[in-house]
Amino acid sequence: MGEYRQILFDVADGVATITLNRPDKMNAFTGTMMQEMCDAFDRTDADDAIRAVIVTGHGSRAFCAGADLTPEDGKQVFASGDTVSDLSDPRVRDSGGLLTLRIYRSKKPVIGAINGAAVGIGATMQLPMDIRLASTTARFGFVFARRGIVPEAASSWFLPRIVGLPQALEWCITGRVFDAAEALRGGLVRSLHAPEDLLPAARALAREIADNTSAVCVAMTRAMLWHNPQFDHPMFAHQVDSRAIYTLSRGSDAKEGIASFLEKRTPRYPARVSSDMPPFYPWWEEPGWE
Repeated sequence: MGEYRQILFDVADGVATITLNRPDKMNAFTGTMMQEMCDAFDRTDADDAIRAVIVTGHGSRAFCAGADLTPEDGKQVFASGDTVSDLSDPRVRDSGGLLTLRIYRSKKPVIGAINGAAVGIGATMQLPMDIRLASTTARFGFVFARRGIVPEAASSWFLPRIVGLPQALEWCITGRVFDAAEALRGGLVRSLHAPEDLLPAARALAREIADNTSAVCVAMTRAMLWHNPQFDHPMFAHQVDSRAIYTLSRGSDAKEGIASFLEKRTPRYPARVSSDMPPFYPWWEEPGWE
């Protein structure tokens, strides 16, 4: 994809920043924005120099104030506008879910810097991000029941896993907008920051990852924590853990991790996500892997 129209994409010192860029529309979500964000995550996965991704919104008013129900590009925000008789038809799939599933598949850790209003898809798109920080001025709302629809973007899967079922139910069935303090109490965000301190805090967290960890091990750890809790028995997680420990402990990054610890220096991990993931990754996509 060429130059982006509705997001900004910047890479500096191993950290990519994706900025929703429709400030005149409070960064409202469109089909074009979805496609551009998915493309940006394809780029971050493919670039071994990128160690972490930050997602934020342009301006101080909004992270993303929900879907643009009358998008200027004419593209439908939810499912296709076509009438279909088969609900398994790909045209039925909502674009928010296409985005969240792409973020879920990211090989790089994703940090949400929620700088303002985050309502509807603005709230649900952040759920597959690994760490969420918010401005003290941010507001959140899973407002779907107040719009005559239901939660989208696979949020019925993500939200209870993050905040627990009782909190997810309350926020979704009331559809009310709540402030950053309540988001913190409910476990939706990790920390609150003054608006001017939000991006520096997100960048500091990204730097902590980039400067100290193995890219391959972070990608594996992210996948294990997102996927292994779905197993019915801990034995399946034990099998994944064992294969990962066996494989990675014999690799170059483990040697460097031990050497840098003993030599009391910053590690320089040589393994690359593009070429050095364990051979059984992605295990959850393989039938009968166990």
